Amino acid sequence: MISTSKEINFISIVIPVYNEDASLDELIKRCLDSCEKTNKKFEIIFIDDGSSDKSVEILNAASEANPGKIITVLLNRNYGQHSAIMAGFSQCEGDLIITLDADLQNPPEEITRIVEAAEQGNDVIGTRRVNRQDTLFRRFASFIVNKAAQRATGVKMNDYGCMLRGYRKHIVHAMLQCHERSTFIPVLGNSFARNTIQIDVAHNERVAGDSKYSLWKLINLQFNLLTCMTTFPLRLLSVIGGGVSGVGILLGIYILIRRFLLPGGHDWAVGGIFTLFAIGFIFSGFQLIGMGLLGEYIGRIYDDVRARPKYFIQSVNGKDKVEL
Repeated sequence: MISTSKEINFISIVIPVYNEDASLDELIKRCLDSCEKTNKKFEIIFIDDGSSDKSVEILNAASEANPGKIITVLLNRNYGQHSAIMAGFSQCEGDLIITLDADLQNPPEEITRIVEAAEQGNDVIGTRRVNRQDTLFRRFASFIVNKAAQRATGVKMNDYGCMLRGYRKHIVHAMLQCHERSTFIPVLGNSFARNTIQIDVAHNERVAGDSKYSLWKLINLQFNLLTCMTTFPLRLLSVIGGGVSGVGILLGIYILIRRFLLPGGHDWAVGGIFTLFAIGFIFSGFQLIGMGLLGEYIGRIYDDVRARPKYFIQSVNGKDKVEL
C-alpha cells in the first residue's frame, strides 16, 4: 500500500561518484551540515562508479568516521551515472530519497528546500538550474532532451538534466521494479508520480576537475536518452518519410510534364540528370537514418532480453541497521 503521509522522518541522499577526489572532502562536509539542518534522521549514500583516483579511500574513511550516516557502495567497475544511482536506490531506507551530483555544481544546501517541497505532499521534486554555468552546446542538448521528456511523460518540467531531485519512497520502489537496461531516472520517476513540483535551485561552476562528458559522450548520451524513453523518433521518421515520398511523387509528375508536354523537354531532361542523382541521394540518406534508428531499438531489445544486471555491488561500507 502506498503511504499518503506528508511527513518526512528519514531522508536518504544518493550521490554517484566517478573520479571526484578533489571535491569529496568539501562535498561530504557540506552534505552533513545540510542534512543536520533538516532535523531529520538521514543517511548519505555514495556510490563509487569504478573510480581510479583516491575517491574510494576518501569515501571509506568518511564511512568509518560517520557510521550509519555516510555509506559507501563500491561497484566493481564503471556502469554510468544512472546505473550507479539505481544501485544507490537499492540501499536506501529513507522516506524521501534525494539525488545529487558529486561535482558541487548543485549546492548541497538546497537539500533543505527539497525536503520542504516533499512535505507539501509532492511525490517528485524536480529542479531548474538558475544562472546555469554550462556551455552553449550542453544547454542546447538539454533543451532537446527536455522537450522529448515532456512529450514522453506529459509532465512539463523544464530541466530534466539536473540530477538534484527528490523522490518519495514509493516512487523509488517502483523504479527498482523496472528492468530495462537504459534508464533515465528523472523521466522514469515522473512516470510513476501523482503530484510533482519544480523549484529553482542555484548552479555553480565545478569546484575542481573536469566534466566526465566529452563532446562525443554528450552526443551519445542525448541520443541514448531520446531512444530509451520514447518511440517518438520512430514516429517522426515515419512522418518525414511520408513527406519526402510525397515530394518525390510531385517531382516525378513535374518531370514527366516538363519532359513530354513542354517545348524543349528533351534537352532539359538530359541537363537535369544530376538533379535526379541528388534526389536519389536524399532518399538514400533517409533510408540509412531509418535503418540506424531501427537498429538502435532492436539493439535495446536484445540487451533487455539478455537481462544482464545493470550493476554489480562489490561491497557496502558504513551501513548500520537504522531504528525508525
